Amino acid sequence: MAHTISMTVNGNACTGDVEARMLLVDFLRDHLGLTGTNIGCDTSQCGSCTIMMDGCAVKSCTALAVQADGSDITTIEGLATNGDLHPLQQAFWDEHGLQCGYCTPGMIMAGVGLLDQNPDPSESEIRHCLEGNICRCTGYQNIVKAIQSASQSMEGGA
Repeated sequence: MAHTISMTVNGNACTGDVEARMLLVDFLRDHLGLTGTNIGCDTSQCGSCTIMMDGCAVKSCTALAVQADGSDITTIEGLATNGDLHPLQQAFWDEHGLQCGYCTPGMIMAGVGLLDQNPDPSESEIRHCLEGNICRCTGYQNIVKAIQSASQSMEGGA
C-alpha cells in the first residue's frame, strides 16, 4: 500500500508515493536524486547517510520515509548557498578533512548538527559527536580540525 508523503528538502517542497517500509535514504537518493547522502551499512553504524531532519542530525538509513512526512530535511546538497560552500564544507577542504569522500557528507552533516547545538564545542565534544560515523581514510584528526576551524570561522562571521 502506497503512502503519499510531503516534506521540504533543501528548501524545496517535495511529495512522493512510498511504501511504508521505504527508508528515508532510499527516498532521498532514488526518488529525489540526492545522491550525496550515501548508503554505507543500512544499520546506522557508519553514519554516511546522516542528514538534518527538523534541526537534528539523523541517520537516514534507520528512518522510514513516512516518518519524515511533514519534516524539513537538509542534505549535503542543501548546505551551499548561492554557490558558496557552507563554512564546514570549506573547512573540510581547507583542513584536508576528506580523502575518498565517501563518509564526508555524513561527517559534515553530523558536524552541522553539533555546531547548530553548540557553536564552540571542545575537542572532546567533537569526538563524541563523531562516534557514530566511520572514516577509513583520514584517521579523524583532520575531521576534528575541520569542525574546530568551522566553529571559529562561524563565530567570527557572526
